[in-house]
Amino acid sequence: MILKTVELTTIEEMFAQIGIIRHLYPNISEEKYKAYLKSMIPHNYIQIAIFEKEVCVGLTGLWYGIKLWSGKYLEIDNFIVHPDHRSKGIGKMLTDYVNQKATDLDCTMIVLDAYTQNFTAHRFYYNQGYNPRGFHFIKTLNEEGLT
Repeated sequence: MILKTVELTTIEEMFAQIGIIRHLYPNISEEKYKAYLKSMIPHNYIQIAIFEKEVCVGLTGLWYGIKLWSGKYLEIDNFIVHPDHRSKGIGKMLTDYVNQKATDLDCTMIVLDAYTQNFTAHRFYYNQGYNPRGFHFIKTLNEEGLT
């Protein structure tokens, strides 16, 4: 199995991977995905993809920014490994790449959100050196607008 890691920086490159995005968001429309990407990319959003030949088998979005409490940080967003390719080291490849990217950007930390009931993700992130620091509170204002 020969895998290649690629940074996706354009709408066209990211949109081409909508198939793997739909493993996380099965009902996302092409129009919504393109519109979101168009809004996100100007705010330091990129994607990291792992390809086996021409097939994307792992993908994560990344943002970087600055907050008063943390300084410069990198945020993992929508971390996906294709179900047929789990437990093959692809998630570790993604987090290793993210770690290097954060180091290259001189970030103080990497942050992410994981759903409270997603125990498989919790175990994976603990094994990669991530620890919970607090709660991420939300107040949903428009349930129909969620993906």
